[in-house]
Amino acid sequence: MKRIAAFTFFMLLALPAFAADAPANQITISEYMFMPATLSVVTGTKVTWINHDEVPHTIVDTDKAFRSAALDTDETYSYTFTKPGTYHYFCTLHPKMVATIIVADGK
Repeated sequence: MKRIAAFTFFMLLALPAFAADAPANQITISEYMFMPATLSVVTGTKVTWINHDEVPHTIVDTDKAFRSAALDTDETYSYTFTKPGTYHYFCTLHPKMVATIIVADGK
């Protein structure tokens, strides 16, 4: 029981450090999902997607504001949002993979 309590205590102490390692404004592609599925940013923000799946994925805005090439495992794509609005995007190779970026005016 003491081992479990010690392990739990250690993990709780380490949790903020793990969370701090996750870059802001990064979207992870994993298990055929974009995570987070909704991201809110302000104009001028650069968003980076990283593919952690073993299959290629693309990132394509439904209104054609941005479009990536196919990303292999651990490859990234970045886009800087210069206009406010709601951007719905998907993977052309797996169209059920959908997500949204909401961009507020940064002024």
